[in-house]
Amino acid sequence: MAAPTAYSLVATDLDGTLLRGDDTLSDRSLAALARVAASGARHLVVTGRPAPRVRPLLEDLGSTGLAVCGQGAQVYDAGADRLLWSVTLDRELAETALGKIEAEVGQVYAAVDQDGVDGLTLIEPGYLMPHPTLPAVRVGRRDDLWGEPISKVLLRHPELSDDELAATARAVVGSLATVTMSGPGTVELQPCGVTKATGLALAAEHLGLRADRALAFGDMPNDIPMFRWAVHGVAMANAHPELKAAADEITLSNEDDGVAAVLERLFP
Repeated sequence: MAAPTAYSLVATDLDGTLLRGDDTLSDRSLAALARVAASGARHLVVTGRPAPRVRPLLEDLGSTGLAVCGQGAQVYDAGADRLLWSVTLDRELAETALGKIEAEVGQVYAAVDQDGVDGLTLIEPGYLMPHPTLPAVRVGRRDDLWGEPISKVLLRHPELSDDELAATARAVVGSLATVTMSGPGTVELQPCGVTKATGLALAAEHLGLRADRALAFGDMPNDIPMFRWAVHGVAMANAHPELKAAADEITLSNEDDGVAAVLERLFP
């Protein structure tokens, strides 16, 4: 493991990692992140949430810097309230991918995150939001999902587990999209080749920071590329087994402030 002084970048997922189950940040976590800032290191949020759903949390953090959003599809500048970089998922490819998945498993329910700093989350009939606190707009039919450019598609199946749905999607989607699993009830399609690691690498390059001085925290398989990019990956106690297998270290759960526990040790 790198020496404590070696870390100049701390990358944290939000849901299931830095945030508690009620979407709040504990005082302990805020204090630990203040230690990171006082050391001269940078903290970057790296999340599956799109930029509009991250903005209030960045305000709570007092962050005016960069954040990686939408599973790496967006690099958001909180201070300027603009996207420095974004990539969209071709809507025809998304529809084709959905058709291939449904040919294998039957009907799935879909939602989309629109691109842009004010993009909406649209959900088709039957789709249930895994995070009921996050705002979403219900549309009348699936065709209504594709009216504006999108950064990703979210999928749910009425019977299959997330692991089963993700495995089938990966098997049939091929190069149409990248398939990720980012939380309970959250299997996603995003632009091919886009991951948290690609977005984090872009943000780090913009800030003049390097992977060999990066510390990453996460809880789900979508964090695996970020762990492979960073020099040290820390999985939460509540993490998915796939991420634990890829981690260099396992900390306490998000409810027990596992991120803070590690940062307190490394940034005393």
